[in-house]
Amino acid sequence: MHKTRNQSSKGLQKAKATGSIRIIAGKHRGRKLPVLMSDGLRPTTDRVKETVFNWLMPYINQSNCLDCFAGAGSLGFEALSRGAKQVTLIELDKNAARQLKQNKTLLHADNVDIHQTSALSFLATPPTTKFDVIFIDPPFRKGLAEQSIELLENNWLASNALIYIEMENENDQLSIPDSWSLLKEKSAGQVSYRLYQKNDSTD
Repeated sequence: MHKTRNQSSKGLQKAKATGSIRIIAGKHRGRKLPVLMSDGLRPTTDRVKETVFNWLMPYINQSNCLDCFAGAGSLGFEALSRGAKQVTLIELDKNAARQLKQNKTLLHADNVDIHQTSALSFLATPPTTKFDVIFIDPPFRKGLAEQSIELLENNWLASNALIYIEMENENDQLSIPDSWSLLKEKSAGQVSYRLYQKNDSTD
């Protein structure tokens, strides 16, 4: 849970970093990064993040990662620290995106790309690369997970790609492609999080 809501907010126009996220492991272990703490920002808890990256441990090194709703960048920067070859962060809110760029500079992370745009707009463009690990943690109750999944199938996924989805517990009608297999699933409070793998060795 780490995203800004994909809506403009007058209250964020003069937003400053008032909180922080912590990188749990890897090259930048223990490093704290400033983030905007606002009503629309939901940083992933360390407990959930640790579980997710335990799941991803066999896959993250040298992977090409996409964080579709980056927010504070909690998942993307953790992936970077743990050895991802390239990380792409998508964030619509301009202040949150600006903070992501500042944190990229703090980490001297030349292999991080940040795009200030909506995830759906980004995924609707012709793919220029394929991703090995994709994080989908959108604002709740807006149907964004379903739309992201549909667009990812438009040739964005590398062979055997891993897709992490975090969403509200009550959404049990998520439409998943037949080629995706559920590897892991867990709930915490009102949130469920799942890890899928695309089973397609022909891509």
